[in-house]
Amino acid sequence: MEIVIVNINEIRSAAREFLNIMGDNKVFAFHGSMGAGKTTFIKALCEELGVTETVGSPTFAIINEYKDGQGLPIYHFDFYRINKLEEVYDFGYEDYFYSGNLCLIEWPELVESLLPENTVRISIEELEDGSRIIKSI
Repeated sequence: MEIVIVNINEIRSAAREFLNIMGDNKVFAFHGSMGAGKTTFIKALCEELGVTETVGSPTFAIINEYKDGQGLPIYHFDFYRINKLEEVYDFGYEDYFYSGNLCLIEWPELVESLLPENTVRISIEELEDGSRIIKSI
């Protein structure tokens, strides 16, 4: 899977394409450098899924919960500020990762050992011209 976003106006169509090919997978780990567009892409995914709440980075909260258009939970994680795995244990990550609900994870490198076996790993890379490539890794 590879999706190219040449400019920000294409992000919603890229999100639709992603949703069409994600299958029954529920846990997605988004890898990419700071500013690559992880949160922006996750926001577009949530909007395409019918989320009406404001979607933003859960950098300080670690997790945000949204409801999709059918009322199902979507969990959005940002592990950038995690210092120790104990912090992840403390909020009961298993209840989210193994819930059967959609989990969208930013900065998964910090919790790699805790991710479910069937986690889909996605790379978002910014190219010199400002376009983005989203691909499974």
